[in-house]
Amino acid sequence: MKPDNWVDSLNCAIEGILWATSSQRHLRYQFFAAVVVLLLALFLGLSALDFILLTFAATLVLFAELINTALEVVVDLVSPEFHPLARRAKDVAAGAVLVASLGAAIMGFFAFSHYLFPPLETELGRSAPIDPILPFISLLIVVIIVVLTKARIGRGRPLSGGMPSGHSAAAFSVATSVLLAQIGLVISLLVVLIAVLVSVSRYQLRIHSVKELIAGAGIGTATTLILYLMFN
Repeated sequence: MKPDNWVDSLNCAIEGILWATSSQRHLRYQFFAAVVVLLLALFLGLSALDFILLTFAATLVLFAELINTALEVVVDLVSPEFHPLARRAKDVAAGAVLVASLGAAIMGFFAFSHYLFPPLETELGRSAPIDPILPFISLLIVVIIVVLTKARIGRGRPLSGGMPSGHSAAAFSVATSVLLAQIGLVISLLVVLIAVLVSVSRYQLRIHSVKELIAGAGIGTATTLILYLMFN
């Protein structure tokens, strides 16, 4: 039934939020995470602009999760039995939540980075500041390239196989950023070793072929190196 006035409409909206929160575990986690992030922002004394960005990011994630929940309920109502299109609808809605969460993570990273990285630089004994933006953007672009390539080639599942290896690409992107940051020889070698071990583990689990691992490592390394040469 249609609400008679704006008070009834407001009550319906609040009831919807309460029902979704009580029935969806992920939504409860996201509300809790939003509270923690906002309290941390107050503790660190973030600027008004940073606080606005964090509030918008938290709101965006909660909005996407509420829409996802509503879509799932409608799909279950229309198609109680299994149907490929019903699955696609739920997958796309879940993808919207994932995109919103990644966007919120990026906003949070840039909002907190200049409060968290100076102590890290002091611990490392560096006189030159570490720029967290370029490594982060490089990793993000590498992930996007991997997604587009997998979507184009159409082989394997997102986290299981396919050309190229996303794990290898991300690992070598991070390793390249560490090498170019010149943090130290020992740390750099350890990070490269971890990237190699990540790739080897994907091969041992028979998730990727050697060709797919090399392609992923090449994309991660080349993309990050090109971005550093262009913008650093």
